[in-house]
Amino acid sequence: MKKLLNTLYIAIPDRYLSLDGENVVISEKSKEIGRVPLHNLNGIIAFGALGASPALMGKCVENGISLSFMGRTGHFLCRVEGNVCGNVILRRQQFRLADDKSESLKIASNIIAGKISNSRYSIERTLRDHGMRIDTEKFKRKSDFLRSAAKSALNADSIDELRGIEGEAASVYFSVFDDMILQQKEDFYFNSRNKRPPLDNVNALLSFAYSLMTGMCTDALESVGLDPYVGFMHTERPGRRSLALDMVEEFRAVICDRFVLTLINKKCVSPSDFEKREDGAVFLTENARRNFLSMWQNYKYEEIRHPFLNEKVERGLLPYVQALLLARYIRGELDGYPVFMWK
Repeated sequence: MKKLLNTLYIAIPDRYLSLDGENVVISEKSKEIGRVPLHNLNGIIAFGALGASPALMGKCVENGISLSFMGRTGHFLCRVEGNVCGNVILRRQQFRLADDKSESLKIASNIIAGKISNSRYSIERTLRDHGMRIDTEKFKRKSDFLRSAAKSALNADSIDELRGIEGEAASVYFSVFDDMILQQKEDFYFNSRNKRPPLDNVNALLSFAYSLMTGMCTDALESVGLDPYVGFMHTERPGRRSLALDMVEEFRAVICDRFVLTLINKKCVSPSDFEKREDGAVFLTENARRNFLSMWQNYKYEEIRHPFLNEKVERGLLPYVQALLLARYIRGELDGYPVFMWK
């Protein structure tokens, strides 16, 4: 099993990254302010950085360390890539399946059924843990609907029908998301999912978590030789990591959303952690991003039992495990893609 190493997050903007021996050096105005050994890193993510030296970029490629650059608000900008790696036969088979509508639908249906089931699990967990504080009948109705929607997703006759099922299920799930927020209700409320840009504190947290998960899925898919830009559910367009976005669907409710709810309900975030722009956009402050990333890193090391492997796996390794399983299915080693479905 792959070992989960550390991810180095550069959360403060205007830093420059360079290489000194086997260390990444962080500088501010040409003055070194920190250094980290490369041997225990599997990724570097820099927010609002001035750039990185070619020597460091080359070393990261050589050592298989992902190096990604994000904007100041957390949106993805670019990532450093070396020579395309992986099995060309695997990638060619991936492309064949992506071009085959029936085969694409088969994989996409599993992914969306898993997403809906995981959304239902999140609702059921709130019912179990906080039944005295919520409208239990309302939650049970939503849970029953999502159970039925997951079955419908598996039997969809086309991608368009599947997207319709997914959209309706997402609407039902998010209709009780505000009820799952149990603390700080005046400042943390959820009316609807909005993005590009997020317009409230909760959506700002969700968008940041989804962005981090997309990067993790991209790295995982590339590590097993798959092309993260050729997906089965999300449409292809230049620069869009369609397969990574497909995989993120499995983790939205049970990894990203539950993490965000925990931050709010345990009061790990506060209204002062957000800044509102003139256009209404809401983003995390620099200090809040640092705190978020520190808690996210700890969260990734927590172990859960993988429902298909029946083994304990660190949360941060889940995208890698799913990428391996998807590669095995594409090679013909599995009868179906075993989507991550929390039980």
